[in-house]
This record gives sequence, C-alpha cells and structure tokens, in this order.
Amino acid sequence: MSEEKFIRAINAFDEYNRKDPNIEVADQQSYPKELLYAVRMTERLKIYTPEAPDYIQLAARCQHIGRWQIPRSTYPMDRKGYLKWRNELKQHHASIAEGILRKCGYDENTIELVKFILLKKQPHVNPDTRLLEDIICLVFIEHYLDDFAFKHEESKVVDILQKTVKKMSPRAVREAAGLAKSNRINELLRMAAGSKQ
Repeated sequence: MSEEKFIRAINAFDEYNRKDPNIEVADQQSYPKELLYAVRMTERLKIYTPEAPDYIQLAARCQHIGRWQIPRSTYPMDRKGYLKWRNELKQHHASIAEGILRKCGYDENTIELVKFILLKKQPHVNPDTRLLEDIICLVFIEHYLDDFAFKHEESKVVDILQKTVKKMSPRAVREAAGLAKSNRINELLRMAAGSKQ
C-alpha cells in the first residue's frame, strides 16, 4: 500500500510538471523543463543516498513543481527581487506538493516533513534540508552549470559557484568535481571550493 501511494504521488508530481510550456532537449529528446529537472533530482538522489526515506524522495521529485507559474520577470531584477521571487517559489512548491500528497492519502506528518524540506528550513543544521541542498547543487553542476558558464563572465560564474559551494557538505563538494563537463568547469569549481577551505 505504501509503495502504491508513493508511485501515485510521483506520477502526480510528474503529471503536474508535464504542463510546463518550457521545453529542454536532452539526449536528442524534448521534455517539459521541470519534468526533466525532477527526474534528474531523483536520479542524483538515488546515486548519492540510495537509502533516502520516501519523504526525501518525494521532496526531491517536486522541488521545482509548477516553477514556470511564477516567472522571474514578475519581480524586480535586483537582489531583493530575486530573494522575494525565491521565497514565493518555495511557498508555491510546498503548497502544490501538499495538495497532491493529501489527495494521495499521505498522513500529516509526512506532508509536513516534505514541506519543511521544500521550504528549506534550518538549512545549516537539519540533515534532510542539507541533503536536498546537496542534490540541488550537484544537479546544477552536472546539468546546468555549463550553459550558465557559457552565458556569463568568469567572475560571475565563480561568484555563483562560491555561493553554491557554501551550501554544500564536504562530501558533495568532493563529488562535484567528477560531475563537471569540462576542464574549464573543473577549474572554476576548484577556485570556488578553495574559498571554502
């Protein structure tokens, strides 16, 4: 029964993210952007922490659920606007996830655990929130950093990577080096990681 409920929730998350109008191409196939991101989160979590409990797997799968519904362009294009947008997104993801999990028959405790992680509460001390942050950062480095680095100056990329590395556990920082797509990205990662030591 528990496994059926879990599969039903994962399928419901994916069905929601299939509505994303933004398309990304991977391995010569087109996917709704947030659906592909969700699958990548699950894949990385399984490699990094195969024994992760269901509630963390659920949180990873819906970490960006419905993200396209609150575009960045609807907030001022400065740091204050960016932070407000990010906070609004966290609430948005948690709200959608709560509704889906409730329909799938999950108990209040599980729903609150998933929401707690999605809201990124206690990021420096809570092991569940820290684990999800590690997965988020590793997925970014593996799948999105190359494109980001291509579009921005090196100084900005290093600055973003320094902020990313600060969120990661020492283990995640070590594993990130093996995910870099190029020597340049590896060098930028080394520069950013050096600032943490």
